[in-house]
Amino acid sequence: MGVFVMPSLGADMAAGTLVEWLKTPGDRVEHGDIIAVVETDKGAIEVEVFEDGIIEQLLVSKGQSVPVGTALARIGGTENIPSAAPAQTQAAPLKPATEPPLSQPLATVAPPPIEASSLRASPAARRLAAERGVDLASIAGSGPDGAIQLADVETASIGPAKTGPGLDLTAMRRAIAAAMARSKREIPHYYLMHRIELSRALEWLDRYNADRPPPDRLLLSAIILKASALALGEFHEFNGFYESDHFVPSKPVHLGNAIAIRGGGLAAPCIRDAANLPLAELMARLRDLVARTKRGQFRSSEVADATATVSSLGDRGVEGLLPVIYPPQVAIIGFGSVERRPWADEESLVVRPVMTVTLAGDHRANDGHRGSLLLRRIEQLLMHPEDL
Repeated sequence: MGVFVMPSLGADMAAGTLVEWLKTPGDRVEHGDIIAVVETDKGAIEVEVFEDGIIEQLLVSKGQSVPVGTALARIGGTENIPSAAPAQTQAAPLKPATEPPLSQPLATVAPPPIEASSLRASPAARRLAAERGVDLASIAGSGPDGAIQLADVETASIGPAKTGPGLDLTAMRRAIAAAMARSKREIPHYYLMHRIELSRALEWLDRYNADRPPPDRLLLSAIILKASALALGEFHEFNGFYESDHFVPSKPVHLGNAIAIRGGGLAAPCIRDAANLPLAELMARLRDLVARTKRGQFRSSEVADATATVSSLGDRGVEGLLPVIYPPQVAIIGFGSVERRPWADEESLVVRPVMTVTLAGDHRANDGHRGSLLLRRIEQLLMHPEDL
């Protein structure tokens, strides 16, 4: 028997609110199935299960806010359960003596709260709407089945935010502030910058897209992500987590992507195993991830599993950026805009498309020498996009 707990979905997440159960007692689940929706400061997140089995009991009811690590459900093994067992059959609750020790006490399922309105909205969204005088009926929800989320209320909020002393930060802004403050307080950052000439990459991209319809075309961002993921896979000291005073490298590269969320805020969900994805598949996943993240919808593994992050402000016309590492990661790579600049080509001075790439590294896990080799490797990969 396993216990499904409230996951940690961010460096400074302390608790989450259960918005909805997508499975009921008696349902069979498999690794990767979405079984619940949890609301955090960054929106509603679909939470996956990481074992096969049968839902034995739901331990937290809809609307409850519980700390990270609290048991949400119990999942039994399938070895003694017939495969044709009806989904509506609920297993008898286990006796307390058979329960495994938990870091948090098991909560008792209470009857679902009676909604004051037929509108589907998370508790946090209702509270914020009441505080800001927003009519929930006027909001089109972006959550599961049209549920209204915190981000939807933020977008529809009445009146400008306060400025100056006593700045009224949103919940998401507070979460970002806490994570970034922790990063700058705990992580000894160092920064490197390198300019890359992109003629070959852009010419190859034009040829690749020439005979393809728009939905099948690649963007430069896909090539950048693939080159970054491959380089990180070679330089393991930049890919992983610094926890408990030591660095734990990760073999797969789950590449986080800094994405602006609709209504304000930022999230960096990851594309899993990005180094091993074909470019077309990587582009398809990136499109899907960006679309969902802008609505504040992403999965728990996309939030919690990123081993390194890429941030780009090139579409905003920024030449370069000095990003802040998201703990417990140990590196973040920044990409600026593509600009036409003078470039020394052998004995000639020519104009070429150039992009500035930056690296923020954690000096506890890596150093500038290896960081410079990492940036150089990204350049080499972008010089041969046909091999990506």
